[in-house]
Amino acid sequence: MTATTTPKTTIVAEPGRHDATVSAVVAAPVEAVWRAYTEAEHFTRWWGPAELTSRVDTWEPRPGGSWRIVQTDADGNEYAFRGVYHDVVPHERVTLTFEFEGMPGHVCLETHTLEAVPGGTKVTQHAVFQAVEDRDGMLQAGMEAHSPVAMAQLQAVAGGL
Repeated sequence: MTATTTPKTTIVAEPGRHDATVSAVVAAPVEAVWRAYTEAEHFTRWWGPAELTSRVDTWEPRPGGSWRIVQTDADGNEYAFRGVYHDVVPHERVTLTFEFEGMPGHVCLETHTLEAVPGGTKVTQHAVFQAVEDRDGMLQAGMEAHSPVAMAQLQAVAGGL
C-alpha cells in the first residue's frame, strides 16, 4: 500500500444502535499518524473534505483541552465544529467530543485508537451518539462516503511526516 492509495476502510453501524466504528490500516508508522492527529497544521490537511479549507480557532490536545475548527467552502460558507478532549494517551488513543455548531446539542463521544500492525497503523474511530437518530443522521450526511477519503488523506499526510 502506498500513500496515494485508499486504505480498505470498514464501517460498522448496526441498525438501532447509538454507535458507529470506522477502521483502516494506513501505510504510515504510529508516530506519524499520531502527529497527524495531534498537530493542528497536519490535522487540517486530512480532516474533512479536501474541497474545503480549514482554520483552527482552538487546538489543545490534552485532557480537558478544547478544539474548534472552521471549514470554508468555495462560496465562503463556514461550517464550524468543536469539542473537548477527554483522554489523550500519546501514540495510542484520543477521546474527545464532537459537535457540529450548525446542529448544537447533538454531541457525540469519539475514541480514536492507533495500533502498530504489519504495513502501518490500524486506526479505529469509534463514535457514540446520544440518539440512534443522531448516528443515522451522520451516516446520511456522508460519513460512509467520506470515511475512506479521510483515511486516504490521513495516510497521505502521515506518510509524508
